[in-house]
Amino acid sequence: MPHADAAYVPSGLSKQQFWQHIYEQLAALLEGQRSWVTNLANASSLIYSSLLAYTPHFGDGERAVNWCGFYVDSPLFPTPRYVQVDPGQQPQPTARKLLLAPFCGKPACQLINVTPGKARGVCADAFLQAQTKLVPDVEAYPGHIACDGQTKSEIVCPLILRRQGENNVVVGVLDLDCLAPGGFDEHDVKGLNRIADLVVNACDW
Repeated sequence: MPHADAAYVPSGLSKQQFWQHIYEQLAALLEGQRSWVTNLANASSLIYSSLLAYTPHFGDGERAVNWCGFYVDSPLFPTPRYVQVDPGQQPQPTARKLLLAPFCGKPACQLINVTPGKARGVCADAFLQAQTKLVPDVEAYPGHIACDGQTKSEIVCPLILRRQGENNVVVGVLDLDCLAPGGFDEHDVKGLNRIADLVVNACDW
């Protein structure tokens, strides 16, 4: 089957059926691949494309999801081999941050500060608290970071690596934005949390 066919969405699905369909399609798409960069790229594309095709709940109109992607804890990115440094540049204090990872949608914030005491925004809160954040009105959320002024609602799921016999580690977040207020509900929370777990378990971090 061509990989692009994974984004086909049958008509008449309930929310529960839709997210189960996406889960099954994504599981097949990720099989045999352990690179988090590759898997997050395919995951964001599949979720985004499927949501655009899922009417009347989302679709490509006024209820469209306008961004779907990932932010990943910066130490997990490859270490640069060649770094261009301005000789006059002063070293900057190290801040803990999430870096923009694979996504679909308009250009987004390149990094999110998650240094305790300085962090703000939905993604930072989901990451630091290891809790999914369902935000029906982004303008009412304290410290919200507006990457796209058209976004009205948001959902962010932490990517939690559960290690047997050791402490869990949050490696990043899955972030979705919607053009409509109250665009997401508890069915989306359950579906996306399962997908976040699937993605984490499919990758080597």
